[in-house]
Amino acid sequence: MMMLVGNLFSQDAALQGQLENVYGVWRTAMIKADYPTWTKVTAAHRQMTVKNRLASERRVFPKGIFEVPTAPPVLTGLKAVQVKRNGATAKCVYFGKIDFGVGGEPTDNLIVIDYVQEATGWKYDVAEFVSLLALADVRAELAKGDLSYIEKTPEFAPTGKVPPIPAVVPVAKYISKVYVFCPGRMVEVTVNKISKHQFGNAKEAELVMGGLRDGLNEITYSVKGVPGGTGKEAMTIRVYAFSQVDGVKPVKAFEYQVLEGEAVKGTGAMTFDLDAAMSATLLGK
Repeated sequence: MMMLVGNLFSQDAALQGQLENVYGVWRTAMIKADYPTWTKVTAAHRQMTVKNRLASERRVFPKGIFEVPTAPPVLTGLKAVQVKRNGATAKCVYFGKIDFGVGGEPTDNLIVIDYVQEATGWKYDVAEFVSLLALADVRAELAKGDLSYIEKTPEFAPTGKVPPIPAVVPVAKYISKVYVFCPGRMVEVTVNKISKHQFGNAKEAELVMGGLRDGLNEITYSVKGVPGGTGKEAMTIRVYAFSQVDGVKPVKAFEYQVLEGEAVKGTGAMTFDLDAAMSATLLGK
């Protein structure tokens, strides 16, 4: 069992040890491209999410699981500043010099690791790196053992809700992304009743699960204001299809755009056509 240096802030040393052991086995499986072991220690819903993502990117499964830009970081030497369980979920927050092995001198940041308890024990779910580059005060507080930032941020606590196993998506014919620009708003988008997305006060793009299909595609959206928003901000929702042919630019298959000051409908449901001309462009014909 792997135990860390400097785990003085752990709320549950026994739980911490169990979870770190799971992470260690998962990390080794990733490095060795050991699919059988990966399936044993990875949460069921995460396995399907990864499989769906690879299908949506037209990548080979299970080979694509292990084609990652960097190896998962080791936890040795980091401080477990929070270890919490809520029902069948747990979350560990670590502070320190997180090294992804890409060179340079690592600085003090956070890594947050989620776990799910299943019938055969705790399973790895997902990890998130949290940069403190723009939060120098928080970095200094954590270095002194002040956990105020962790304790008052809800995202650092386990939810207690195990995510459902998503439905299997088909291998995408066209790799696609939904792009949303929504300052001052929360926007939820669903593409073809399969791919669900949430954007908050953001300018981001996310992969469309299952991609787009020839002919009619569906999109629904809902919009809500967020604190600090005026309700007059511009907003854009777009869906792009990407070609796998070198040199072919993405095709904009859908756009809903609201200029600054214009009214925004709270909900909407529309269809858009990926027509023969778009298809020919994407396939390089």
